[in-house]
Amino acid sequence: MKKNIAVIRGDGIGPEIVGEALKVLDKTAELFGHSFSYTDVDMGGCAIDKWGDPLPEEMLKKCVESDSVLLGAVGGDKWNNVPGNMRPEKGLLRLRAGMGVYSNNRPAKIWSQLASASPLKKSIVDKGIDFIIVRELIGGVYFGEHKTDEKDGEKVAVDTMSYSESEIERIGRIGFETARKRNKKLCSVEKSNVLDCSRLWKKVMHELAEEYPDVELTDMLVDNCAMQIVKNPAQFDVIVTENMFGDILSDEASMITGSIGMIPSSSLGSTSCGLYEPIHGSAPDIAGMDIANPIGTILSAAMMLRYSFDMPAEADCIENAVSAVLDEGYRTADIMPAEAADYKKVGCSEMGALILSHLERK
Repeated sequence: MKKNIAVIRGDGIGPEIVGEALKVLDKTAELFGHSFSYTDVDMGGCAIDKWGDPLPEEMLKKCVESDSVLLGAVGGDKWNNVPGNMRPEKGLLRLRAGMGVYSNNRPAKIWSQLASASPLKKSIVDKGIDFIIVRELIGGVYFGEHKTDEKDGEKVAVDTMSYSESEIERIGRIGFETARKRNKKLCSVEKSNVLDCSRLWKKVMHELAEEYPDVELTDMLVDNCAMQIVKNPAQFDVIVTENMFGDILSDEASMITGSIGMIPSSSLGSTSCGLYEPIHGSAPDIAGMDIANPIGTILSAAMMLRYSFDMPAEADCIENAVSAVLDEGYRTADIMPAEAADYKKVGCSEMGALILSHLERK
């Protein structure tokens, strides 16, 4: 199979971590008889420096015309003083809008080799943490009307949350389809005891469930979900929720894994062309020092194979290689435990090379 991937190396450590991910993709393609070609795209601070624009139209066009997009990271202190509409992050917002990606999918997975890094009790962690939060990305209160008026001599602020049936249905389908590719369990999170938006959300999700009889659908109020994520995360497989709730819950979920450098993410829309990136930032303070952790980006590439290219065996191959390297005790600085006698500290390029050496078709 032939696929063209738009590659945004970005700023800070972005070029380093993306470089390692591309090596892993190339080796995986070789093992499984695929052909991946790459189209370089400038976005973020590097695009501001080169083009005077965080995402020039021709660069966006390359992304939209690709089969999927792999992103390292954008931004940094260097561009803090540019006008607000020209900040590196604006390029990312324009990219999401231009690609029409309305679903952000963030795994919360604790690797058994890194279990001690979780802030949760060992008895909780030992049950396993491996779920995905599917967050609606371009609707809800973040995209509603925002205004502040004067009333009776004081300021009154209003932020409007709005969702249509079609917006709920399209994110709901992503949730159901994601669950189908995992353990066929979907938890729909809302606040239907208070909000009309959530009552409509619940209604649409249950209507959708009739089309997915193989997926078990449950409902959970968002405040309960926040508690359950730290009390018993093993109960979850896929969580689907609206924008603000997803923003909060996905940050909570990333923290219980104890290793932000390990977490990939994807943003998807109505086509298979998705945006894949690690959740961490550009870390300009360590750029060029060969000490960044490339695993989050490598796992983002695996997500691309699984969810955009329908290549589950290839994704498993990459994830198994990562697990094997961790089994052998290799760690980058950010996941190196305090008691390091049984571990071997490696840099970005060496970690990439180790994962590459463990890729094996089974």
